[in-house]
Amino acid sequence: MNKPAEYYQRDREWQPPAYSKDYKTSVTRSPRYAMISLENTVSEITGPVFGHNDVDAIDNDLIQNYAKDSDPIGERIIIHGRVLDENARPVPGTLVEIWQANAGGRYRHKKDTYLAAIDPNFGGCGRTITDENGYYFFRTVKPGAYPWRNWVNNWRPAHIHISVFGSGFVQRLITQLYFEGDPLIKQCPIVNTIPDPNAIEQLVAVLDMNATIPFDSIAYKFDIILRGRRSTLFENRLEGN
Repeated sequence: MNKPAEYYQRDREWQPPAYSKDYKTSVTRSPRYAMISLENTVSEITGPVFGHNDVDAIDNDLIQNYAKDSDPIGERIIIHGRVLDENARPVPGTLVEIWQANAGGRYRHKKDTYLAAIDPNFGGCGRTITDENGYYFFRTVKPGAYPWRNWVNNWRPAHIHISVFGSGFVQRLITQLYFEGDPLIKQCPIVNTIPDPNAIEQLVAVLDMNATIPFDSIAYKFDIILRGRRSTLFENRLEGN
């Protein structure tokens, strides 16, 4: 029996085009020239690196890590899964960061002017490092949908941004996870730039009742696959993983 190849050929149809007429921001963001490949230098490969001691014990708990007077408002949820390579092998020691809107659909950012209220007990960001099995875990509140200035009545589905770092800060992948059953996923112009329905499915966190804590938090499972035939779509690597 032949062993699986260490690397797989990129599937150019898996990634969305840089320019999409229904996603208005892509008009200004899409490149005008062909992409080029830049090799990492020794300084980029060897540093800087992220030390495990830089992560606090509650950095992955968005319910506690910014709270001042009480817990944040919203549906308490757990996001968990594994970071895997193309052959389903775990990737340990990987820094995973998330950021999101609060339960009302508003980010803690000075340029977010949506009329939903700021939650004084919710910062909206967290980080953790995968264990020896590539496993990561976050506790947070489910983000709300929010309107955005694409067309007259476009709304972003509830989503959480995820950043995955390699051995150095220059090795970074960024994606978004959505929630199973959200009807806004099919309506979103950003999601609809992805040509392959299977690629969209890879961005949907599935309800995981086995990991749900009764009378506390609903759980969603989201595995992050770095390369290969079922790789997670990374928005900053549209040319392929």
